[in-house]
Amino acid sequence: MGEYLFQYQKVDPTTWVYLSSLLTIGLFFKFSRVWSVRNLDLLGLIMLAPGLLMVEYGLIQSSPQIEQYGYVWLFVTGALFMIRLLLDPIMVRRPLLEPNLSPGAMTFLGVAAVLFLLANVLNSKTEPDDLIGVKSAEHVQSLESPEPGEEQDLAVHGPGYPLLHLLPTLSTQALMIDAHDTQQQRELGRDRVRVATARITAILSQLAIVTGMVLIGYRHFNNIRTGIAAATLYLLLPYSAQLSGRVGHVLPAALLVWAVVTYRRPFIAGVFIGLAISAIYYPVFLLPLWLGFYWQRGLLRFSLGVAVTVAISIASLAFISDSPASFWAYVQQMFGWTSLAPDRLEGFWGFGIIEPAYRYPVLVLLAAFCLSLAVWPAQKNLGTLLSCSAAVMLATQFWLPTGGGLYMAWYLPLMLLTIFRPNLEDRVALSVLGEGWFPKRKPKFGVVQAA
Repeated sequence: MGEYLFQYQKVDPTTWVYLSSLLTIGLFFKFSRVWSVRNLDLLGLIMLAPGLLMVEYGLIQSSPQIEQYGYVWLFVTGALFMIRLLLDPIMVRRPLLEPNLSPGAMTFLGVAAVLFLLANVLNSKTEPDDLIGVKSAEHVQSLESPEPGEEQDLAVHGPGYPLLHLLPTLSTQALMIDAHDTQQQRELGRDRVRVATARITAILSQLAIVTGMVLIGYRHFNNIRTGIAAATLYLLLPYSAQLSGRVGHVLPAALLVWAVVTYRRPFIAGVFIGLAISAIYYPVFLLPLWLGFYWQRGLLRFSLGVAVTVAISIASLAFISDSPASFWAYVQQMFGWTSLAPDRLEGFWGFGIIEPAYRYPVLVLLAAFCLSLAVWPAQKNLGTLLSCSAAVMLATQFWLPTGGGLYMAWYLPLMLLTIFRPNLEDRVALSVLGEGWFPKRKPKFGVVQAA
């Protein structure tokens, strides 16, 4: 950015925590209703920042104790938000609390925040974690086995579908690698391709998240200002500025947001959920909730969208495998088998705060909680879909073998939409879905009023 803005310097993460906290309070805090749930939600969002800072400071200073405190802070704050999200379905009375800024000014602030976020991605140092998916995709594409260290990294950093990372690589590879280059030049070119791949994927994912949140406000809340406010708050949060370039964070978040955008088209929503499952595996825990939502209407279409997408993902692995053993290894990596008992744990479970064996009871509780969402609440609406989806993706943080608590993008956009949403009790499958493959053309929803 310093090339375009005179003497511009990237804002330090700690400084941005202070600035974004003041902006959040000034823009969204309702001073006329100090003890409203909205204000408590804002304070909770601000309280996520100290955990992030402690983790980063511990890594920079090589202080495991401070890093450990950061993960504990994130787990405690996440547990409080879990309670908030599970109580959300019973909050029927939801006053329309708009931001303390005009719609035009809020839109201008949101656009400016998007531009600075994208500039932050382009100018940030690419971490090794950002390139794991790209390197794995290259190995799969060339039918090569990962090096010993890379294989271990892939197992530790969790499941995923490597070929999804090849999409932007195809468009940049020809621009950065020349067939006549020497071996050293070609290797440098491959490094540039990896960096460009991670950055392009992160930028497109961030744009998809912001656009999807605005569309949800416009199409499903009948209030575009609410969608803009939720998207702007997402951009202002310290997490968005600190970990904005992590592909494993933002790509699944974009897919989940667009599943909500297209919820009135069950097959397309199923495709997005299927892609999210293929990308990181953990959204598989969302299936009981979404199947319960579509149970009365749209169940077959949604299930078909998920099944077709996952089947195509698996079939493509068969085409690029050189043997049944390699195909089975790719499938195991895709569906999280390698993360059940990794050789190395990082983050909360890696410090020995609690015996790592307790991850398995946590997994059992997570599975039981997700299965219960198939029948509770009995009458599911769009509001339930938002809050419980955010709760499920937040609950997965307590199981992750590495970086648990840091993958906030998986649930933050959905949680922010839950915080800002109006009463959505009439947005049930029977009222928004047609009996055929297309939604009702003009669902008769009234303008959102203060409840």
